[in-house]
Amino acid sequence: MTSIVKASVEDAELLSVLGRTTFIESHGKSASEEHIEAYVNLKYTHKALEVELQNLENIFYILYHDKIAIGYSKIILNVPDTNIPYMNVTKLERFYVLQEYHNLKLGWELFNFNVKQSKAQQQVGMWLHTWTENQKAINFYSKAGFKIIGHHDFKISETHYNPNYQMLLIY
Repeated sequence: MTSIVKASVEDAELLSVLGRTTFIESHGKSASEEHIEAYVNLKYTHKALEVELQNLENIFYILYHDKIAIGYSKIILNVPDTNIPYMNVTKLERFYVLQEYHNLKLGWELFNFNVKQSKAQQQVGMWLHTWTENQKAINFYSKAGFKIIGHHDFKISETHYNPNYQMLLIY
């Protein structure tokens, strides 16, 4: 059985572990081990997730399968960008599912849930950044209707940036 639950501050530890694991699975080869470790030690601590969860603009959802947390997302409503001519557009800032569950295609449930939540708030679309070498993610987002509209350098460390595509989906 699959369920999707809105995360609360009490989920900070769960999200820190899930976030660290899925980030390393998805981006672990995008920079040196040292840079990746420094990044996750900064962004995926209990305290860092607690702070993010306390910010009411950040909306996190946790994907459960058979009562096991297997993925999560983070959206922020009304985040315009210089490449996007709309004000009421959602940023899909994080979207991850543990690799061992990719074959179940449950990411689609979480993705469609996020789109439904976004549309319910009168958003006209959704945008994101994704690493240019993560072909699996690019294929997923393209299949969902996203188009590449620009580029972004994602900061991993003070000396390492990963090239990202900016992608946009209009509803």
